[in-house]
Amino acid sequence: MTRLSVNINKIATLRNSRGGNNPDLVQVAKDCERFGAQGITVHPRPDERHIRYHDVFELKKIVTTEFNIEGNCQEQKFIDLVLANRPEQVTLVPDALGQITSNHGWDTITNQEYLKEMIKVFKDAGIRVSIFVDPVMEMVGAAATTGTDRIELYTEAYAHQYHQNKEQAIAPYVKAAQAAHRAGLGINAGHDLDLHNLKYFAENIPYLDEVSIGHALISDALYYGLENTIQMYLRQLNIA
Repeated sequence: MTRLSVNINKIATLRNSRGGNNPDLVQVAKDCERFGAQGITVHPRPDERHIRYHDVFELKKIVTTEFNIEGNCQEQKFIDLVLANRPEQVTLVPDALGQITSNHGWDTITNQEYLKEMIKVFKDAGIRVSIFVDPVMEMVGAAATTGTDRIELYTEAYAHQYHQNKEQAIAPYVKAAQAAHRAGLGINAGHDLDLHNLKYFAENIPYLDEVSIGHALISDALYYGLENTIQMYLRQLNIA
């Protein structure tokens, strides 16, 4: 079954907007797990506009499911943070400094040697590695030779096209997932997946290990409540 990892960045954004500790990020992470989430994802950035580096250490103490830290491995502070906390998974994302949100996958051809070097650093520490990749066959093929354990398919294009032509939107992702599986890679996915498009994605993407969802899930929780929302997302993934 595809696992649901809840990205709690937006909870940290809300907390930071007023200072103090309301909402309590650690308690929200505990609640997400209690409500059925099978993982917690954070994506700290250098300006700490949402997740603070200190938060990662506090979350590491209490997360009992899978802890996934996303970020830009071109920042030494991020590398040090991950190695100090040793999460179950690190997801490497090619963000630029000051970027609002992730908007593309790695060029795994141009960055082949760099990715090999960085992936080895984390795998030597016993951390599973996933790298952000667009659904482009050449990029998936080159990802397979970096040493990564998994790829995370960047799904913004799918989400953007879903309501116009969902069959066309999903097609490159199906091919990418099949190629990744043939190459021995695990498959994660994330970005703009929501209650409208998640079920169709999960039904059609073979070998999908995990989805990481933050913005849409937290936004839905404003209407439906956090516990109910997590259960709603889990039902989209329970396609057996």
